[in-house]
Amino acid sequence: MSENQNLRQAALHYHEHPKPGKLEVKATKPMANGRDLARAYSPGVAEACIEIKEDAANAERYTARGNLVAVVTNGSAVLGLGNIGALASKPVMEGKAVLFKKFANIDCFDIELNEPDPEKLADIVCALEPTFGAINLEDIKAPDCFIVEKLCRERMNIPVFHDDQHGTAIVVGAAAKNALHVAGKSFEDIKIVSTGGGAAGIACLNMLLKLGVKRENVWLCDVHGLVYEGRTEDMNPQKAAYAQKTDLRTLGEVIEGADLFLGLSGPNVLKPEMAAKMASRPIIFALANPVPEILPDEARKVAPDAIIATGRSDFPNQVNNVLCFPFIFRGALDAGATEINDAMQIACVDGIAELARATTSAEAAAAYQGEQMTFGADYLIPKPFDPRLVGVVSSSVAQAAMESGVAKTPIADLEAYKEKLNQTVFKSALLMRPVFEAARAASRRIVFAEGEEERVLRAAQAILEETTETPILIGRPEVIESRCERMGLGIRPGRDFQLVNPENDPRYYDYWNSYYDIMQRRGVTPDLAKAIMRTNTTAIGAIMVHRNEADSLICGTFGEYRWHLNYVTQVLGSSTLSPHGGLSLMILEDGPLFIADTHVHQLPTPEEIARIAIGAARHVRRFGLEPRIALCSQSQFGNQKEGAGKRLRAALAILDSAPRDFVYEGEMPVDTALDPALRDRIFPSSRLQGEANVLVFAHADAASAVRNILKMRAGGLEVGPILMGMGNRAHIVSPSITARGLLNMAAIAGTPVAHYG
Repeated sequence: MSENQNLRQAALHYHEHPKPGKLEVKATKPMANGRDLARAYSPGVAEACIEIKEDAANAERYTARGNLVAVVTNGSAVLGLGNIGALASKPVMEGKAVLFKKFANIDCFDIELNEPDPEKLADIVCALEPTFGAINLEDIKAPDCFIVEKLCRERMNIPVFHDDQHGTAIVVGAAAKNALHVAGKSFEDIKIVSTGGGAAGIACLNMLLKLGVKRENVWLCDVHGLVYEGRTEDMNPQKAAYAQKTDLRTLGEVIEGADLFLGLSGPNVLKPEMAAKMASRPIIFALANPVPEILPDEARKVAPDAIIATGRSDFPNQVNNVLCFPFIFRGALDAGATEINDAMQIACVDGIAELARATTSAEAAAAYQGEQMTFGADYLIPKPFDPRLVGVVSSSVAQAAMESGVAKTPIADLEAYKEKLNQTVFKSALLMRPVFEAARAASRRIVFAEGEEERVLRAAQAILEETTETPILIGRPEVIESRCERMGLGIRPGRDFQLVNPENDPRYYDYWNSYYDIMQRRGVTPDLAKAIMRTNTTAIGAIMVHRNEADSLICGTFGEYRWHLNYVTQVLGSSTLSPHGGLSLMILEDGPLFIADTHVHQLPTPEEIARIAIGAARHVRRFGLEPRIALCSQSQFGNQKEGAGKRLRAALAILDSAPRDFVYEGEMPVDTALDPALRDRIFPSSRLQGEANVLVFAHADAASAVRNILKMRAGGLEVGPILMGMGNRAHIVSPSITARGLLNMAAIAGTPVAHYG
């Protein structure tokens, strides 16, 4: 089977299994009993209807309309497939709906209509206004799309946006803005030659005019040649607006001296000999799909300094509408905009362009491993999976809606709104807020043992941008320098952060002597101390904390947990500091759940279990939560006399022996801990009310298994593990941790010792 056949079969299988299509409807309210039914439908639903009847704005309070978009098409101009009809276009529209949900958490219905007449199509779309908060027109052929959009915008009081036109134009505008920045040119001075007089091509030219391009510097060509004054063949008002008064007639003639070629036409339209006639440092946007107007390799043969974008994902600078439409709709819906106007579109252009010039996010880098993601000729626009897009672009759009007077529900605090948007993609953001706020009150020095690791470098960049902490990295300077350069990070050793070079550091003598002083009666010779301080970065970091050259150590991005714990305990352990347990915060769809002890004690004693519970309660409060602790095992309130249940009952007795400022109960299975109704039936006198939010196990295998199941099968996001009992002087992470996870751990480590145990 050929590669194309394999791809085809894979695509068909994706659409068919495990069930047909890409969408489903999911209830947002419980529907478990007669009471729920009476509220969701008759008679309770009447109350919501009455409120909306009295004030139409209440539809946003009591229904999903304020977060609901319709993707509407008649299938007359689908992708590269042409006029395939409404039904055949449905997979594309479902895909569009999925992108709305994935990237901006916007609910979406796809609507395919058998209506070729543009005015009748507009009538149908306008009749949908009571159902939707906004309309995305899609894959409607030109010039019909101009008519449909114009009529709908005139008659509807919600945003109407033809993405094929304006979405493409916005991303092209952002790419052009950054390409000109790289080339050292300006919109006001450039000559543009464009091929393709369809909806997208015209919209792109209109956008470039709004950004500063002069009308007389735009030369539009289509399949019949140059659009010139007096031409009658295949003309419409949109093309006529770009007619030139000239005797030139062909693309080959007008391309001479062009600064920017904009192709939205067909394969191989721009010949290499034409590209060779363009101005120095030409900008070539060859956006036809799947075969562009000119392949990048062909263009660079005649113009080695060309800045090139395409519509394909296998070349740099893919012009992809998904960079725009989810986020412009997000901002428009949240501001209650009545339309998406020029100011909002330009705000979207600016937001996308500025994000590409900023440091690449760790999440985007992880999604596009191996690609160069440093701003420049090969990185003009951000990647679709950059999670910062929703916060940056949507907030800019909402602000523009308010400033231009089309926002019905202005956003009072844009910074808070932007933070809320970020919380939808960074699941840990809301829970971590109290920790970050506490960390900002201090300026602690955090040493990272594995300083050459890419995730650590990205975390160090984020720490410098988002906190008051000072990162210290252990690693070879030339390796760190080159990796920062390759990854497009703005940080550099010596300038932005302190570096400890294990191969050659002036403090080496002091470090090995300090380690020897600690370990000389535990079998460590001077030679062994010297070797460890040359090769063991965890031990080096621990010695720095011991010598008060750093406040906390983070290690464990590779290697085994207990190996790291051994050196942390050797150097930093004392009569008052010893590892009590590992606490992992699992962020789940229905809320947070803390798991302990996941790492430290394989088979903890009753005394150790009690210390784990006390430490967990203290740490849970750092997240602004009140601890509700369940001691978990197979045994249920004394029904098994031996094993884990016996140790947990002994731990319970220790906890009961002194006043505690937190709620705890045990011993019980996990389902009893998380199901209050079940617990009330089994043990009505339980002191624990509601669901437990901390599960303490009597065996590390059980705790670790629950943690990993929640992470791998329930989509749980882990913060931690937090090493309890060491006075916040060290934390050992797991090898699967992300750069965002390291930033979270740095915030935890950055909280003053008085807050932690």
